[in-house]
Amino acid sequence: MTDQLYDRILGSLAAAGMGDALGAATEQWSTPEIYAAYGGPLRVFITPPPDTFSGAIGNKLGQITDDTSQMYYLAQTLINVDGALTNEDWIDCLLRWADESPHVGNMGPTTRLVVEALRSGGDPYKVGVVGESSRQMAKMGATNGAAMRVAPAGLVNPGNFEAACQDALTTCLPSHNTQIAIGSACAIAAGVAHALTAGADVYSVAQACLAGARRGEELAADKGRLAPGPSMVARTELAIDLAIKATSLEQAMHDIEAYIGNSVDACESAPAAIGLFVYAGGDPMESIVGGTNIGNDTDTIAAIAGSLAGALRGISALPQDMFQTFKSANAHEFDVEELARGLTEIAQRRLNS
Repeated sequence: MTDQLYDRILGSLAAAGMGDALGAATEQWSTPEIYAAYGGPLRVFITPPPDTFSGAIGNKLGQITDDTSQMYYLAQTLINVDGALTNEDWIDCLLRWADESPHVGNMGPTTRLVVEALRSGGDPYKVGVVGESSRQMAKMGATNGAAMRVAPAGLVNPGNFEAACQDALTTCLPSHNTQIAIGSACAIAAGVAHALTAGADVYSVAQACLAGARRGEELAADKGRLAPGPSMVARTELAIDLAIKATSLEQAMHDIEAYIGNSVDACESAPAAIGLFVYAGGDPMESIVGGTNIGNDTDTIAAIAGSLAGALRGISALPQDMFQTFKSANAHEFDVEELARGLTEIAQRRLNS
């Protein structure tokens, strides 16, 4: 089982990063703009053009952005603590990332404010409060940072739905403490954890994502905040339904954007990624192509969809020439194969226990 497990864990880490790198060239564009520029859907790595999101400007071909750099830091932290992640471990990881990563200048809006509070010794739960109350603004803690970095929480817990959700919850606090963000992170962690199991298929992974979203909302009611906003469960159900009904990539992207959305909000980008994963039949390359071309927060959506598809199909399902380009472009920051080996050791031991 170890070789197959390693193949899938590496597939998840690689497909997420490759989705981020592919989508970096189209972030904040619309699908018609992407198609006009590239004569159809973008399917190959390109150097991000100067009119894309500033976070990718200066990137090499195949290089990641801030959207997955936190994921690789989380993976290394899980290896360092032998899978036993605590709140303190996660805060140390987040601050280490903020001190070391070359991508910190483009960190997400929620993470930025929380990092600043933690560095200054402030209370992260007081960031963005409304007036004299203790209630944070609705946007605080509801963006997609937790969902885009959470895959390793599923990778170290193959088949263990509850453990994956508990680790996902840890990564949501203190920066993404609403039922929207926690639901999105638990959805992806649970989907990834299930994708590693024998007999998993695209529809059982989608059901695991739904179960994770439900569990995340329950955990938020106890440990986080019930903020105003759409239900992750309802949005994910709709995204899956739209994907099943779509007869082309263009229809899937159009309908998911129209009815779900594709913004930085977790209740849009995470369900959109799950829907594109379903439309692609779990194929890693097609999943990240869908995320890259749906428009708006393309690198995040492609990364999330890739984390699910890579865990289901493994590294062998990805184009090996693109994988080699990705590895080379990011070798100065991390060794994705070494990270996969470390996570696999933890996952295999837990399967054997």
